[in-house]
Amino acid sequence: MSNPSSSAIRHPGFRWFFLGNALAMMADNIEHVISYWVIFDKFQSPSLAGFAVVSHWVPFLLLSVWAGGVADKYDPRRVIQWGMYVFIFVAVTWGILIYTDTIEIWHAGILLILHGFAGVLWAPAAQLLIHDIVGKDQLHSGVRLMATSRTLGILLGPAIGGGLMLWLGPATAISINAIIYIPLVIWLWKAPYGPAFRKSKREPAAKTQGGFIEIITTYKSISGNKNIISMILLIGCVSFFVGNAYQAQMPQFTLNLVPRDNGFYYSILLIASGIGAMSAGIILETKNMLAPKTSSVFYLVFLWCLAIIAFAISENIYVSITILFIMGFFELTYNSMAQTIVQLNAPPEIRGRVVGLFNMSFLGLKTFSGVTTGFIGSAIGIHWALGLSSVLLVFFAVIISLFLIFNIKTQNNTG
Repeated sequence: MSNPSSSAIRHPGFRWFFLGNALAMMADNIEHVISYWVIFDKFQSPSLAGFAVVSHWVPFLLLSVWAGGVADKYDPRRVIQWGMYVFIFVAVTWGILIYTDTIEIWHAGILLILHGFAGVLWAPAAQLLIHDIVGKDQLHSGVRLMATSRTLGILLGPAIGGGLMLWLGPATAISINAIIYIPLVIWLWKAPYGPAFRKSKREPAAKTQGGFIEIITTYKSISGNKNIISMILLIGCVSFFVGNAYQAQMPQFTLNLVPRDNGFYYSILLIASGIGAMSAGIILETKNMLAPKTSSVFYLVFLWCLAIIAFAISENIYVSITILFIMGFFELTYNSMAQTIVQLNAPPEIRGRVVGLFNMSFLGLKTFSGVTTGFIGSAIGIHWALGLSSVLLVFFAVIISLFLIFNIKTQNNTG
């Protein structure tokens, strides 16, 4: 039965935050499209192109827990703004260097790293602010809708970025793109959320230590909470073994399915999972379905793995498109559910660090998915590599689920 009042979108503050984040995510992806094209056109360097992808994920692996500590210590509104300022600086700098034709490889490298750093600042602070805006009862709805806004930005960004680049040229297009970040920055200045507006005061945030010490300290603080640990381990395995590296292999998948494709089916395959994710956000939100449960996340990941295996062995383009749609539906559902479980179970005084630890696992470990589906795929074929990666993911997911069941039974027996 639908319960509209449980939807976070009914909250005026969340609607503005949803819109601002969707625009910022769109701008983020516009910048990816233009900067990657400039790198290819200017330097013709496969190594730099690979670095562009790695630079997006490695900061999440190295700095997510630190960024979560910053969000715990400072006002998350300001931390998000810092991230937006870095995005704007990077976009404008790209524009100047492209316009003056003075860009060098080291310029591109620094700008790519700064762009990744801005994303790390943004992610945990945004998750904390969702909690502040909608509260505990509507948190799952808020996380799911924010994941939907992210998907919306990912879908629209490349199309708009390509259009702007063709119309205005890369220098003007990427400079104008900086403006798209500004609505979120302006709204955050006056948004009545954050530490000063919380009804119940949290314990003071611990001093940020940085590096592996921060990671170890945060892990020790939550080691007794099996729900959080199991979500971090499970989603980490998803990112490590599969992630979204199969999307980078989509040209080869398309060629195998439609040998004479002129780019049409390639585009359809790329957006199919995104449309599936958007559909999940809309359907589950309007019907108020699937409460966040740890067991549900495991079931959904198993179903997602089965869909991936089916995609790996599919020889029909229309079947493959359908499977990718299903994959996107499952992916948004289990990711938003896992993020909600982590936030609901995290100690309030270190919630940002715990979210950062989850992001390190969820986003940072995607750095290595290029090995499982990329390098191994070049040796045994991308279909076999993707199928094998999915089987390994199922194996480790079973181990993690058994670990969770065993610990719950042990606690019940000793309780």
